[in-house]
Amino acid sequence: MKLWDKGFSIDKKIEHFTVGNDREIDMHIAKHDVQASLAHAIMLESIGIITSEELQQLKTGLKSLSESIEDGSFVIEDTFEDVHSKIEHELTKTLGEVGKKIHTARSRNDQVLVALQLYYKDNLSLINDKTKVFFNTLLDLAETHKNKLLPGYTHLQVAMPSSFGLWFSAYAELLIDDVYILNAVSKIVDQNPLGSAAGYGSSFPIDRDITTAALGFSTLKYNVVAAQLSRGKSERSIASALGGLCNTMSRFAMDICLYMSQNFGFISFPDELTTGSSIMPHKKNPDVFELIRGKCNKIQALHTEMLLITNNLPSGYHRDFQLLKENIINAFEDVKDILDIFNYAIQQIIVKDVDLNDDKYKYLFTVDSINNLVVEGMSFREAYQKIGSQVQNDTYQPDLGKEHSHIGSIHNLCLEDIRAKFPNK
Repeated sequence: MKLWDKGFSIDKKIEHFTVGNDREIDMHIAKHDVQASLAHAIMLESIGIITSEELQQLKTGLKSLSESIEDGSFVIEDTFEDVHSKIEHELTKTLGEVGKKIHTARSRNDQVLVALQLYYKDNLSLINDKTKVFFNTLLDLAETHKNKLLPGYTHLQVAMPSSFGLWFSAYAELLIDDVYILNAVSKIVDQNPLGSAAGYGSSFPIDRDITTAALGFSTLKYNVVAAQLSRGKSERSIASALGGLCNTMSRFAMDICLYMSQNFGFISFPDELTTGSSIMPHKKNPDVFELIRGKCNKIQALHTEMLLITNNLPSGYHRDFQLLKENIINAFEDVKDILDIFNYAIQQIIVKDVDLNDDKYKYLFTVDSINNLVVEGMSFREAYQKIGSQVQNDTYQPDLGKEHSHIGSIHNLCLEDIRAKFPNK
């Protein structure tokens, strides 16, 4: 039941070690392998390798497998190495000799590669969509709470006035940068590698344009060696893009954990979204945001792993590439879950009023006071020294009414401009 079976049995310990978790992980790419197999069969018929009748049989067999994957009845038993051997076995069991023809002009190398590329392409698009939902949620929250003051901090010291509108929309606009990178990576994986076979092409007169069109790729990886070399490069690029998105979410989650603490007390969440302590009955812990932070930080480390696995590999295929698959697929699945739960939870945020009479916010408006003096004709340095002296002498009285009117400031958030900036795919 191995695609490379040559009539002898492999040592069971070696088999267990080399197969690893492929069967479980391959369930994520099963539908993509069927999709690619169908495109390959169509191409084989077009060049006369199989007949139109055989193509119809393969279409029927592949449709049946696709339906079983969709309804959850498809299983990769431990007698199979991976999804590719399972699918070929099922086709052969159903169609006999016709099923055995599906692998003509194809290697497991380009079979795995194209299935992964299709999975990456679909899931980058899905993450893009989920990011846009999260982005819109944050801008809606910014609009709702645009007039609510929030102390701004530098060095974790009270610095200057900010607002919840500024805070929410800041992270929204950062997501745009993350989507720029996701879109760039989408172009990298949107290149058809099918037809590269084991990395050096085929002596069959295959038509790679047919599979490129059938699979919806915008172009193909023309050079067959380059197609194989793209394995690892694609994963490094994806890991970097997902890591960038996770960096934004991790920092936002950290703000939330900080602002929920009693020492800040700027926000809260319904009890149902928090967890408690086994010995301290007063606790309302932000576990969901702590786990978002932790999961995001773990994903940010993935790029280093992808880099070190592939960094010094020579051209051609190497089994090391198998080690890329599990963690990159898990990262995709985790990022989708993180975006969903973050969007769900943040919509239920409770924004509190900040008491500006609290002593710790006494100097929040010193810069505004300096600017008032400058507008009245004093030089900035002299105004700075004057307000600085008042701070030192404890005679400073803040001006709470200063407007910040420039683009992107507290009182001019430009939310619709930010919304319009979100890139198309």
